Amino acid sequence: GIILVAINPYKQLPIYGDAIIHAYSGQNMGDMDPHIFAVAEEAYKQMARNNKNQSIIVSGESGAGKTVSARYTMRYFATVSKSSSNAHVEDKVLASNPITEAVGNAKTTRNDNSSRFGKYTEISFDQSYQIIGANMRTYLLEKSRVVFQSENERNYHIFYQLCASAMQPEYKHLKLGRSQENNLL
Repeated sequence: GIILVAINPYKQLPIYGDAIIHAYSGQNMGDMDPHIFAVAEEAYKQMARNNKNQSIIVSGESGAGKTVSARYTMRYFATVSKSSSNAHVEDKVLASNPITEAVGNAKTTRNDNSSRFGKYTEISFDQSYQIIGANMRTYLLEKSRVVFQSENERNYHIFYQLCASAMQPEYKHLKLGRSQENNLL
């Protein structure tokens, strides 16, 4: 299959706007510079041409830009398919990100907000190849972190958030204390 190596520049670049989307739309792979939009266009064309499901795997270390790359891909699909939800489909799909990050992110020695889970996002298209919905599943990859953390690492953020809310009336029945008292540090 096609492989694209993308590097997170840690700053906004003018290579992801609508004009660039339209430039890659309808092009053949290799006719233009390597780009996440070229990969998305090839998957979209193969889906429409062969009427078969396509997969794009976005992989990398924490901070590599996986979520942003997935967002650009979804925006590309929404724009070229002229979906009624238009280019805001990625916002709807990724709206659950703060929740999944609280439950599945933790401080590691390399990153204070490192994802310790994987995501599978499925985008559904109708017969006209317009987006009609999406489904995101998460997979907790590091269950051992719940009971053990390496030195200078922390448990999942949700535990600290719950402990910080321990005095709220709705959480009294959980009998939570400070994170130090619950051996989370």
